Amino acid sequence: MQDTDKLRVFYDGACPLCRREIGFYRRRRGADNVEWCDLSETTRTAVAPGLDRDAALARFHVRKPDGSLASGGDAFRALWLALPVFRPFARVLGLPGLRSLLNAAYDCFLVLRPRLQRLASK
Repeated sequence: MQDTDKLRVFYDGACPLCRREIGFYRRRRGADNVEWCDLSETTRTAVAPGLDRDAALARFHVRKPDGSLASGGDAFRALWLALPVFRPFARVLGLPGLRSLLNAAYDCFLVLRPRLQRLASK
């Protein structure tokens, strides 16, 4: 994976839920300005500076064009800012208090994720 000026999204292509969600985003306008990194296609331990494969598979991560990493709700917000149709929503969620709510909602989702993955694989 090369350094680019694009937002880099790390996802688990072996997860049916993740594949569906990423597929949805990849069909949106602006998705060609995002680098999509399927972690199921690599066995490398380090997938990016400061991010190992296990951590990236356990929680949604993106590397922003400035090189900083974001995870969870903040990572989704960064992705949404990169896709024009979601940009207004992402800006609202960046307001004080709402950003914390987004991250809390993502943490709740992680608890449900195993069940949702099973449902998505049927």
